Amino acid sequence: MSLSLLLPEDGVTELLNTWPDEPRVFERGKTALDETVTEDLLTGYTFTGCVPANEIAVVRAPGPSLNQNAYMTHGHTDAAKLRKLYDNGYTIRLGNLQRVIPFMTKVSRGIQEETGFSNYIHAFLTPPGNQGLRHHWDQQMAVIVQTAGTKRWQLWRPPVEAPMREYNESWRVWRDHYIPEWEAAGPELEIDLRAGQSLLLPRGWVHNPHVADKDEHSVHLTFAIRERTPLWLVEKLVAEAIEDPLFRRIVLPDNITGPALVERMREVRQALREHLDGLDLQSLAASVRQAAITELEYTT
Repeated sequence: MSLSLLLPEDGVTELLNTWPDEPRVFERGKTALDETVTEDLLTGYTFTGCVPANEIAVVRAPGPSLNQNAYMTHGHTDAAKLRKLYDNGYTIRLGNLQRVIPFMTKVSRGIQEETGFSNYIHAFLTPPGNQGLRHHWDQQMAVIVQTAGTKRWQLWRPPVEAPMREYNESWRVWRDHYIPEWEAAGPELEIDLRAGQSLLLPRGWVHNPHVADKDEHSVHLTFAIRERTPLWLVEKLVAEAIEDPLFRRIVLPDNITGPALVERMREVRQALREHLDGLDLQSLAASVRQAAITELEYTT
């Protein structure tokens, strides 16, 4: 099982059976993931300039991510610039490792087969005593796999319920008073995540990760697992409607701009009810399961 590379047996069981909504730390130990995707591999990948420029983010709190020109020369990743930025305290995020490292491709596909959830894998290299991203929350479950050093995670409970896609993403609904209030209250949890440990971080939890040690750098992998939701099932149920010519007919412009719109919507709602009532759910379930283990796009 791919999940067993990220979590011990009890962690895998908890994730699959309950999908926790509270952060949990697990002792992972050393797995084939640690033996294959080593610190040396990731630093070599980074500082030889092999990383595609569009998969790199460079950031040092409290500033925003740097423009790509800061680490590119003639349109390509410049290893020397990346090294200099890192030495000056910038965190380097390597995006979508499942697209460029065959081992990670297999792990990612395995996670999707085990859960039915698509996923992606980022790596974060943070220099001693520094911080990349500041307080924010994400729209999917993350499994944080610490591979080198220690990273301190300050955590606060979700300020919004079940964020997903464009709905309640942190940058969309951000308020300037958030950080001062969180810092004044102090974190609800503070975890020093060490190499060999993994953190389950449910969606919506505010996190403020940084390296507290002034002499030790940090490398961690983030496995972002995009949960399926009832809305995803709704979309699968509605998708079949396109096969009915009724749903492919033109809605006349004056039906949209004029007073007839409500009546047209009422008619379509009734047609949709009839469509849904007529579905063979047992037959449709097979295609939905297949979609769950093959679709790669953002779905939560």
